[in-house]
Formats: sequence, C-alpha cells, structure tokens
Amino acid sequence: MYVYETIQCGNFPCLDVKHGNYSVAQIQIDPKKISVFLISEAAPADIKDAYYNGEDALFAKTTLQAFQDAGASVNSMQDVLNLGVYCTTAIKCGKTGYGIQSDTIKTCSFLLEKEISLFPEVKVFLLMGDVAIKAVNEIARRNNQPRVIPVGSTYKIRGQDYYFQGKPALPSYTQAGPSFFIEKSKRKMIAEDIGKAVELIS
Repeated sequence: MYVYETIQCGNFPCLDVKHGNYSVAQIQIDPKKISVFLISEAAPADIKDAYYNGEDALFAKTTLQAFQDAGASVNSMQDVLNLGVYCTTAIKCGKTGYGIQSDTIKTCSFLLEKEISLFPEVKVFLLMGDVAIKAVNEIARRNNQPRVIPVGSTYKIRGQDYYFQGKPALPSYTQAGPSFFIEKSKRKMIAEDIGKAVELIS
C-alpha cells in the first residue's frame, strides 16, 4: 500500500501552513504489519526532512535517536517499520509560524482519520505533542466519543490510561525535528513512552 495514493488534500484550505511541502508517506507499507501508529505535529519546514525521505532527513534522524534512547535496535526508518511502527504527522503541510490554528487541526484531522483507517491492526497510538493530541481529540469529538486525552501539561497527564478507538493512546512530546536535540529534559520521557508502546505490542 502507498499511503499517498489515498491521503490527498483536494483544495488546501488552511491559511497558516506551507502547502508547498505537503507530505504523506510515499513508500510501500504493509498495513497489516503496523501495530503502533505514531503521530507527531506537522510536516517539516523542508520536505527533504520528512520521515521517509532518506537517512539524512531530520525527522528520520531524531526519530531513530528517540527509538534508540528507548532501547530499540534501529538504524533506519525501515527498521522502525519492521518493529511495527508507522510514523506520520497530524498536519500534512509545514508550519509558517510557531503554532497551528485550531481550524487547521480540525480540517487536517479528516485526513488523519482516513489515514488511521488504513491500518486495521493498530494496537497503540503514540501522540507526540499537543497538536497530535488535539487532532485525535477532534476525531473523537466528531464521532461522538469522549475526549481521548484531558487538558493539561503533558508531564502531568503522562503515564495514565487513555484510549482511542478502544486502543491505548499515550500522550508524549514530539520527537520529530530540531527541538528534540535541544529539549534534552524531554528525551527521557519520550523514550519511556516509546518503550511502553513497543512493550504493549510485544
């Protein structure tokens, strides 16, 4: 399966993102082998840095480091896929500022919801950052389901039991992008959350 063939934005209505670097995975993936669905914030500022755009891509480098911090023996994004983990972003275009408007999260959550539906064997959701959390909460609200993750600082709400579509949902911090190397205090928590997700599917 090629995700990009199904997940397409028709008219790019969002005003606070960079449409020119719209990014969805363009590699072949076997959806039946995916057990962990990892969602980070937005597509990178440079399309070359997207998850599956080669070993020099920034999102690949920081994600591999995060999984290595968690004790996983991975050296490529294919290794991460082989673990059963698929990585994507809540927002498919790049940011133009620091934050992302609620309307953009709501609009792009329709694409995310469709993307999630492509992976029927998912057992755990990793929600890496506030935007991912908000997008999943939006999907739940739209489907008349209760809020998945409560309002609150991530460090306070981590480690509790939350569920999305009947599967464990783990709130964490984003592991994709330059902030991962800068905010070292969060790396330990990211590693713990990734480790827990991998443990849940073992």
